[in-house]
Amino acid sequence: MTGSEELAGRFEEHRGHLKAVAYRMLGSLAEAEDAVQEAWLRLSRSDTDDIGNLGGWLTTVTGRICLDLLRSRAARREEPMGDAFVPDPVLRPLAQVVDPAEEVLQADSVGLALLVVLENLAPDERLTFVLHDMFAVPFDDIAPIVERSPAATRQLASRARRRVRGATPSAEPDLGRQKQVLDAFLAASRAGDFEALVAVLHPDVLLRADSGALVRGAAASKVVQGAKAVAEQALMFAPFTRGAELVLVNGSVGMVDAHGGRVHSVMGVTIVDGRITDMYILADPERLERLAVPGSAG
Repeated sequence: MTGSEELAGRFEEHRGHLKAVAYRMLGSLAEAEDAVQEAWLRLSRSDTDDIGNLGGWLTTVTGRICLDLLRSRAARREEPMGDAFVPDPVLRPLAQVVDPAEEVLQADSVGLALLVVLENLAPDERLTFVLHDMFAVPFDDIAPIVERSPAATRQLASRARRRVRGATPSAEPDLGRQKQVLDAFLAASRAGDFEALVAVLHPDVLLRADSGALVRGAAASKVVQGAKAVAEQALMFAPFTRGAELVLVNGSVGMVDAHGGRVHSVMGVTIVDGRITDMYILADPERLERLAVPGSAG
């Protein structure tokens, strides 16, 4: 085996971890893949004799690449992405069981609710929070990336942590109880039962529907709040989701509408005390084309 082949093999051992870091940083599966590939290119051009801890080196390099992408994204954006933005979801069959030893490497172990909050952090805050709070990277290693002192970097993480805690309620962790709520939602939607839909929704439920920039009319991106208003939306679009199936969306029970080999929409939810408090629907055709169809869907 040549030196380059050995290096490539060592890099592959870290790929899953790096993709998890990049996905949390960017909320985009395609950009996460690009960031990981760029990390490999930088490794292949580096003197590896000077790298004592390859995993740590790759993690900080990937973080730096993602920070540059976030800053570039913010600079290009004439307007904020808006409250309707939904990050790329990661889909799995509902029956799939993940080996707990591998769970830390899985990109979908972070929920859509948290990713939505992370989208609203400043790039430096997001990097510091992700690397330190999620991957235990020391502040001394993060500080050079954000060009701050370790003490100032600690303050960045603290500020981000407060925002995250304030915006992410303690959700229902049991997949069985999540499924019961989604089953009730689907049954009420398919039966056209408005009152049953309202009953499964929190009075202040917030719906984010991200259809991308090109979709217009009733199906355009929107934010809707309140059980009655969200129930009306669910009934309006029920005829188009007759084939929806339950799947794991970022590790929690959600729904995917897929047929003909294409995903037409994905919905993730947050459930608290038996009712849906947040709904995240991605219906952007361009982004959905890149999603893998899980299980029997399609």
